[in-house]
Amino acid sequence: MHTFHPQTPDWEPRVRASFARQGLMSALHAVIEHIRPGELAITMPADPAYSQQHGYIHGGVIASILDSACGYAALTLMPADREVLTVEFKINFLSPARGSRFVAIGRVVRTGRTVTVCSGEAMAIDGDRRSTIALMQATMFAVPVTPGA
Repeated sequence: MHTFHPQTPDWEPRVRASFARQGLMSALHAVIEHIRPGELAITMPADPAYSQQHGYIHGGVIASILDSACGYAALTLMPADREVLTVEFKINFLSPARGSRFVAIGRVVRTGRTVTVCSGEAMAIDGDRRSTIALMQATMFAVPVTPGA
């Protein structure tokens, strides 16, 4: 596991403030479970409103929390004048999303001046049981901070 070093001392409050502005994560009742340089985990409760026709949590919801986990993992390492946007991701769904809670962990694999590559893992949690339900590889692009955002 690689050790990353943030480029700004206020990286954690900056990431938390950005996450708090995300309407989708709020609508999904998703919260940051843990955060460290180059890694972030988001947890989300199961809700029938997030289901697809077979009763499992919709893949788009799982992709959304994984994408955000990867993006915020990348943001932990950005300088103060940069934020990130997703430019690409690939996701593999390994099993149906069923459980009482879900966690998505994003990890930086490699960071550069403009491009950061991340990996993500989504797990379904049911009691003490955790099972991996999806894997993601994502590319984040550093962009100038948007004034007022």
